[in-house]
Amino acid sequence: MLPSYSNFGGKIHGGHILNLMDQVAFACASRHSGHYCVTASVNTVNFLNPVEVGELLIMKASINYTGNSSMEVGLRVEAENIQTGKTKHCNSSYFTMVAKDESGKKVKVPGLILDSTDVARRFARAIKRHEQSQLRSEQFRDEDFVLGDYLEVLKERNVKIGEGLLGASS
Repeated sequence: MLPSYSNFGGKIHGGHILNLMDQVAFACASRHSGHYCVTASVNTVNFLNPVEVGELLIMKASINYTGNSSMEVGLRVEAENIQTGKTKHCNSSYFTMVAKDESGKKVKVPGLILDSTDVARRFARAIKRHEQSQLRSEQFRDEDFVLGDYLEVLKERNVKIGEGLLGASS
């Protein structure tokens, strides 16, 4: 990692790492599907340890899940100190990629072969992530959200609830 990639704190900028992760997710998904792929979403980006200037970045990607035209790519980012050989886990994330044909239409992707417990576990975890994401989306649609259902939970948090909101909850 070069000094030009660093932020004001002297660490490698998270946005630069995300850009690299997106490129790796694209390569992984395109290779699996045999088609051009686009990023549909990024699920949970966990920055665990900073990446230092001069470290070697190692990115590991795997197809964790396949739908009809979409794939979940799991990414793990490690940084290696090239002088000591010590590596550290810096970042993990899940990218949903969609395969497209030459005209930009979605295309069917090959399914996964679940040939190990680890591959099956990643696939099952991806199913759960998708189900939880869909549930969150359904629970918090504008037309279905009822403030009164969440007012007590909000009061327990580090927020100040305005008078106008209190009147709107009934």
